[in-house]
Amino acid sequence: MVRIARERIADLFALAEREATRLDSKLANRYVQLARRVGTRYNIRLPAEYRELYCRGCSAYWVEGRTVRTRLRGARRVRTCLSCGRTRRTPITTGRTSDPPPGGFESSTPREEEALVGPVSDEEEGPAEEDGSEDA
Repeated sequence: MVRIARERIADLFALAEREATRLDSKLANRYVQLARRVGTRYNIRLPAEYRELYCRGCSAYWVEGRTVRTRLRGARRVRTCLSCGRTRRTPITTGRTSDPPPGGFESSTPREEEALVGPVSDEEEGPAEEDGSEDA
């Protein structure tokens, strides 16, 4: 049942996206409302990519510039629904866990293992010759 409900939610959001391109988006809002209802009935969280596409107050499908206004304030993205006026504030993430080193990722210094081992001569690389004296 859960798998069927997830498929239904995905289908409803696909339909909402298709209907949002039209001038009147009442049908897109209805599809979002139905998808939310399916999720609550079967106790399924909507996927993160779908949660960012609608207003939690009025279930309006968000289209940039037409039904939602997005502003960047500090380290947050503030989205205001133009249907009901509700705002959603989300932190802006860069996707990186840490900053790269100042010189970039490539380093001009040798790695520690190479510095400790030193150069390898041709004699040490070749396979050891068996003379039969070791196996007695």
